Amino acid sequence: MNDLPHALARSRRDFLATSANGVGLVALASMLMQDGRLEADNPKPPHFAPKAKNCICIYLEGAPSQIDLFDPKPKLNELHKQKLPESFTKNVRFAFLQKETATILGCPRTFKKHGQCGMDLSDLLPHLATCVDDMAFVRSMHTEAFNHHPGQLLMNTGSTMFGRPSMGSWFNYGLGSVAKNLPGYVVLSAGRGTSGGTSNWGSGFLPSSYAGTLFRNTGDPVLNLSNPAGLTDAMQAKTIEAVRDLNGIRHAAIGDPEIESRIAAYELAYKMQSAGPELIDLSKEDKKTLEEYGLDREEPEIKASRGGGKGQFRQFATNCLLARRLVERGVRFVSLFHASWDHHSNLDAELKHNCLMADQPVAALLKDLKRRGLLDSTMVLWLSEFGRTPLGENRNGNPNVTGRDHHPFCFTIWMAGGGIKGGTILGKTDELGWNVVENPVHINDLHATILHQFGLDHKKLTYRFQGRDFRLTDVAGKVVNQLIA
Repeated sequence: MNDLPHALARSRRDFLATSANGVGLVALASMLMQDGRLEADNPKPPHFAPKAKNCICIYLEGAPSQIDLFDPKPKLNELHKQKLPESFTKNVRFAFLQKETATILGCPRTFKKHGQCGMDLSDLLPHLATCVDDMAFVRSMHTEAFNHHPGQLLMNTGSTMFGRPSMGSWFNYGLGSVAKNLPGYVVLSAGRGTSGGTSNWGSGFLPSSYAGTLFRNTGDPVLNLSNPAGLTDAMQAKTIEAVRDLNGIRHAAIGDPEIESRIAAYELAYKMQSAGPELIDLSKEDKKTLEEYGLDREEPEIKASRGGGKGQFRQFATNCLLARRLVERGVRFVSLFHASWDHHSNLDAELKHNCLMADQPVAALLKDLKRRGLLDSTMVLWLSEFGRTPLGENRNGNPNVTGRDHHPFCFTIWMAGGGIKGGTILGKTDELGWNVVENPVHINDLHATILHQFGLDHKKLTYRFQGRDFRLTDVAGKVVNQLIA
């Protein structure tokens, strides 16, 4: 990206701030008030005409089993409990699986073809099965990360290393935000929390105003957002004004861009005191909509804590509905995280439970966006860090470990809306689901394609840090044109 406009704006502020008689400081404060959240708030022109304006990224931490959901492999049932040839596993690293004694694990799920595209979907996803003609499935994803935290970093930031900006941060850096009273990047979480934590939505070396803002779906969206007892709105406004002026003086003295971010954070928090509670007030949503998302569904009991415990059905469904409300209000990027889908054991029962939780509200989100005319401009993503092995886990020879290990060589994601070609099935894996055999797509390629739909050239969306230009796709990536309508 061209940093010249930012440099000129900063020079202008520096000039005004150091002008005689304090006039410059007054002008600086006025400019900051007009800017709202400064550079992060102002829409910026894309490199070329975009097809998408907003993004909702549903991230299922832990890695759902593609073999049991999206990529049926009947051969596994034929070879159940048999060993793979050594050539498959030679020089392959696993997280926990003992490859010397591991055997193939069949799949108990029933698959049927759905939609005009004939996409095979597991019986665990009956609601999403009604949406397949609006979705593009990539069965040939692959990654070099085989453990959770590096895998989450790679999918969410484009690198396995700490300190890189997340996708949502890159979007708001490249395009700005049109949301006036809400952050440009909002994070909603359910389940027990991702192992990657805030590194999945941080701003890295970008200014901190581009980081994701973690919202709650009950009470104040952000902790301590409401005024303390006895503090009126007028008093709060004066307090914010005074803090802004003091920060403006400090910025004029040392020019630290993080002070701009601090000013932006105070001003945004003040605006959110009215916008935030309105956002999470679902009382104006009609009963039919609430039922479609399944906020009040019965939640079955399960003897497992992996998915986050009791209450996740309502929490995840609420997050899906809030995602629609956020993009309606101009929020550029919304991340929905749920943990965990890391089914090393108890795969059949726990995958069924998690799918029962996620299937209905995600399908409702797609249909709701489409009904409101928002799906054309809103891209919806279903992502995770990698896939699961065709081999059954056999950690320490424990017969109760009845799941699958981490599998980076192939997995499935899907995309919908935002100019993505619905009804697409891209890529193919071998008959065991071990390797990609047709149209491989790396995470860098996926990121390049997503950015393209927002009018951003992944090679031009750069930020200079420590002497070199960084980008979301690092030094790789190519746009996957087969996914574009």
